[in-house]
Amino acid sequence: MTTTPDPRSFLYRDTLDPDTAKALTADLLGTAEDGELFLQYRKSESFHFDDGRLNKASYNTDSGFGLRAVTGETTAFAHANELSADAIRRAGQTMALIDPSRQGRAAPPRRNNRHLYTDADPIDLVPFADKVNLCQTIDAAARARDPRVAQVSVGLIGSWQVVEIVRPDGFVATDIRPLTRLNVNIVVESNGRRESGSFGLGGRALYDNLLQPETWNRAIDMALAQALTNLEAVDAPAGVMPVLLGPGWCGVLLHEAVGHGLEGDFNRKGTSVFSGRIGEQVAAKGVTVVDDGSILDRRGSLSIDDEGTPTRENVLIEDGVLKGYMQDRMNARLMGVEATGNGRRQGFEHAPMPRMTNTFMRAGNDDPAELMSRVKNGIYAKSFGGGQVDIVSGKFVFSCTEAYKIEDGRVGAPIKGATLIGNGPKVLNQITGIGNDFALDEGVGMCGKGGQSVPAGVGQPTLLVEGLTVGGTAV
Repeated sequence: MTTTPDPRSFLYRDTLDPDTAKALTADLLGTAEDGELFLQYRKSESFHFDDGRLNKASYNTDSGFGLRAVTGETTAFAHANELSADAIRRAGQTMALIDPSRQGRAAPPRRNNRHLYTDADPIDLVPFADKVNLCQTIDAAARARDPRVAQVSVGLIGSWQVVEIVRPDGFVATDIRPLTRLNVNIVVESNGRRESGSFGLGGRALYDNLLQPETWNRAIDMALAQALTNLEAVDAPAGVMPVLLGPGWCGVLLHEAVGHGLEGDFNRKGTSVFSGRIGEQVAAKGVTVVDDGSILDRRGSLSIDDEGTPTRENVLIEDGVLKGYMQDRMNARLMGVEATGNGRRQGFEHAPMPRMTNTFMRAGNDDPAELMSRVKNGIYAKSFGGGQVDIVSGKFVFSCTEAYKIEDGRVGAPIKGATLIGNGPKVLNQITGIGNDFALDEGVGMCGKGGQSVPAGVGQPTLLVEGLTVGGTAV
């Protein structure tokens, strides 16, 4: 009979044990106002199948700690990829840079034993050969779908992490985090023209769902449909016009153009367009924006954030009125509000900062078909690729990976080369219709900030935005 090892055994070995970690943290951070010892073990794997063969497979494991002391606005942080008492003591020398004349110790996070996802390790539960076979099966099935398929790329990614937060006041919190993802990209060719389409899905779960034929066949169908649509696309129009944004993944525009501006650090420093505007009408009536890291199995969810604070539903904008910001512990304390469970870090090498989890706009009451019928001449954006945003001004530029003309209230020809240009806060006030078809994305999002990347979720219903600038390719 085999027994499953205690996940904490990946953190505590050699000269480090739980009691030593608590004692060291209490000693090294004793003069700080706040802070923690963040312990992490992580392993990850990825498979990339391209041109009919497995061209890359990787497997990595590492572990380490981050030690942080905070007093006022000052942070001392040190890290090492060695989980030992001696390494933590050496890191503690950096903590001496913190001013010991603090005004009191910050209260620990609320304790929580809620688990939003499985503790099981997705990497060890499925044999290597089965994962390679899945990629090969998807490749063959995609090529058999249509003679115009010229290239297929399949990506399969999995990770498993054990993290523990130890505070100087004796608070200890542990979280075990799985993450899996499947990506399919298809290139089609006809009459010398090549176009691509992609689809991905995943979450904080095992590989089980991704291995199911109905799941990966759907991924093939969605990627192929987008590629074939783009094969027929005409040049995008340019100018100021109504834009209908599709449900689900199109919430990435909201995430970038508005979400970052609602993070606590930008607002404490006064660099966000939303700074100092709590209680003000910042969006059209009916617009409610939420960040919620407590949704079961979602890619952006966490049972606790990387400071030990339980995640929760945070209403940021309600019926157009700004209600609050996303907060880590330091910014919350300095702004005199509660931490919201949004203190996140890429890994032990990084200090936490306010970050989004699953950020979305709630559904309205409008029929999506009726919203489209209102548009005489505009575009329907179904999917987005990359984008750029200026947090201070709120200005953004996004490229559409799948979009269509809207002519006399109906979907027209697919278009290529469309970009959406605007100002996030202004767009919130240009929303004239909110669909009843709310959807979260399929679980592929990554969010970058300050050199750190973390998994994130987005979502929204169909939205009608008046007067958005479309940068196109048509003359």
